[in-house]
Amino acid sequence: MTTELSPPVFDAFAPEHRPDPYSRYALVREATPYLDSGFGVEFVTRHAECTRILSETLWSHRDEADLFHPEAAKADLPTSFLWMDPPDHTRLRRLVSRAFTPKSVTDLRPRVTALVTELLDAALAQGTVEAIEAVAYPLPLIVICELLGVEDTELVHRVGPHLARGFDPDLVLSAEERTARDQASRDILGHFRELIAERRVRPKDDLVSGLTQVYDGGDVLTEEEMLATCVTMLIAGHETTVNMVGNGLLAFQRHPAQLALVRDHPELAGPTVDEVLRYDSPVHMTTRTATQDLVVGDRTFAEGHNVCILVGSANRDPRAFDDPDAFDVTRYARGTATPRHLGFALGIHYCMGAALARLEGEILFAELARRVQRMELAGDPVYRPNLLIRGLRELPLSLA
Repeated sequence: MTTELSPPVFDAFAPEHRPDPYSRYALVREATPYLDSGFGVEFVTRHAECTRILSETLWSHRDEADLFHPEAAKADLPTSFLWMDPPDHTRLRRLVSRAFTPKSVTDLRPRVTALVTELLDAALAQGTVEAIEAVAYPLPLIVICELLGVEDTELVHRVGPHLARGFDPDLVLSAEERTARDQASRDILGHFRELIAERRVRPKDDLVSGLTQVYDGGDVLTEEEMLATCVTMLIAGHETTVNMVGNGLLAFQRHPAQLALVRDHPELAGPTVDEVLRYDSPVHMTTRTATQDLVVGDRTFAEGHNVCILVGSANRDPRAFDDPDAFDVTRYARGTATPRHLGFALGIHYCMGAALARLEGEILFAELARRVQRMELAGDPVYRPNLLIRGLRELPLSLA
């Protein structure tokens, strides 16, 4: 007589595992590719299954707001085009993507390089810094604000963390956190309403002005679509990159030999961005809903079934990656041998700002390796409580 073993309890999101959820992911991933989450979606834990679901348009992303934020309409939260399906998603993405063409991003290289130089100059002069506030936060914040035409960076800095935390399921948020998220949403929407009205009358060379003037075969953005698009680009354009940079800094601090490799081989700075996104992704989960009965491997999902892709687990799956728990900046310099990480998602919802995030990360990691010979912790890293957009709140570093 055989006894069926129950899947291990999923506790990767518990506070005590916040610094390292990966060993907890591994326990569940090795036991089962799917696991009931307890909040209306089924976790998908392995790379192959996650890749298949993210790649197929028959898996919808439109229900994430309702799944995680059932009270969102009452809270005045912006409806992101990220949570849309074609044709609405296709239309809005086409209009917005003009700001992130390869040429547009390449043209930003001098500005990003100047910012990185300025931030590292200040950090090295100070010697000991809180690296999130000194480096990781200001770089993408300034870049995305300048792109959009937002001058009040202090407002964005204040509301951004509350909005990022607000992407987590309402069930895990305290009443205070939901209130802070809702107020932050109202504040940033009010700011963009004023900015859009101003740019309609006095346009400048920025993205908000471009959106107010856009005309594509008779297509225009409504006021609500414009507001949602601006907020989406603002938050997605800096909060995830802040965490990518912070996670990368901590990985290099813990693996100085990898920083030395980039110092000796600057061409590894680009592949390093992908390895940081795989090794310690700033986005740890995203949802999909079956729009009809769908088969993934040997599993059939009924129409309407909700799943949650555990990006952090999939990116450490040994079925896909050799030595997945190792931080290896050469991993993505080996041509096509290494499977794609899911840090930028896949398919029609592939991160629209991926090229910009790559540029920021590549320049920063290259300059960090060139100019910083020593990085030591000057205190304990402190993580945010966030589940979906995961990263550090504090990273005290001594630099030389």
